Amino acid sequence: MSVPRLSLAAFAAFTLLSLLACSREQAATLAAPEAYARAQAGTLTLIDVRPAEERRQTGVVKGALMIDMAQSNGEAAFVRQVRTALGNDLHRPIALLSRAGNRGANAQRVLREAGFTHVYNVREGMLGSSAGPGWVSRGLPVEPCPNC
Repeated sequence: MSVPRLSLAAFAAFTLLSLLACSREQAATLAAPEAYARAQAGTLTLIDVRPAEERRQTGVVKGALMIDMAQSNGEAAFVRQVRTALGNDLHRPIALLSRAGNRGANAQRVLREAGFTHVYNVREGMLGSSAGPGWVSRGLPVEPCPNC
């Protein structure tokens, strides 16, 4: 194989891998309405990673697991709590809710590194961000936090 042909093949492979990586990142986030629809259909488990104070302010999504990432005594303890809540099912689709999506993105990274395979971040969070108006502003259902 000649050098120009080899360079073209390497470039094509790099481009293809880059596109796949970008599409994987796109698939790793959900808008609030899509997360709600999937949770209602039973194909996604919602996990609220916010502290109790934030949950009291906005309410919580009915049926969401509440696992405060910051109060879990470190990332390893957070991962253990999620594993326990999901019955050690690392392949169950989950979506993370935070105030504006940032904490959710961090929790997503931690869970992926721990071996969870279908972890989504609700990119706009409960109160909105540049990614969207947020769960509350969209009028999606919330209820008072029962144990906050």
